[in-house]
Order: sequence, then C-alpha cells, then structure tokens
Amino acid sequence: MPRRVEKFRDMKPEELQLQERELSEQVFRLRFQMSSGQSEGLKKLREARKDLARVKTLLHEQAPKSEKR
Repeated sequence: MPRRVEKFRDMKPEELQLQERELSEQVFRLRFQMSSGQSEGLKKLREARKDLARVKTLLHEQAPKSEKR
C-alpha cells in the first residue's frame, strides 16, 4: 500500500498551498455537516484532517529557514 504522503511530496509549493486551502475548506464543510446530524462523513473528515496535516508538514519542511521564525 503506497503511503498517502508520497502523492503530496511530488507537488510544488504552490500546488501544496492550493491543496491546503482546498482541504481546509473540505474540513470546514464536513464539520458543518457533522454538526447538522449527517454522520456519514466521519471517515472523510478524519482522512481530510490527516491529509491537511501532511500538506502543512511538507510546506513547513520546504519553507526557507528565514521564513520559519
């Protein structure tokens, strides 16, 4: 089973930033659905949150040291 992070490692920083925005929006929508009683999206929510964390980690790794502070 290929690791999910590998698909993100091949992306450029601009693509990762776009992916981060999309995942953030997806997490927001799924959380809203969960609060309104639609519990089918629990697995999708967990996966989206994990993917978002992976993307943020890669962005942090790729950032120049001057920007990390």
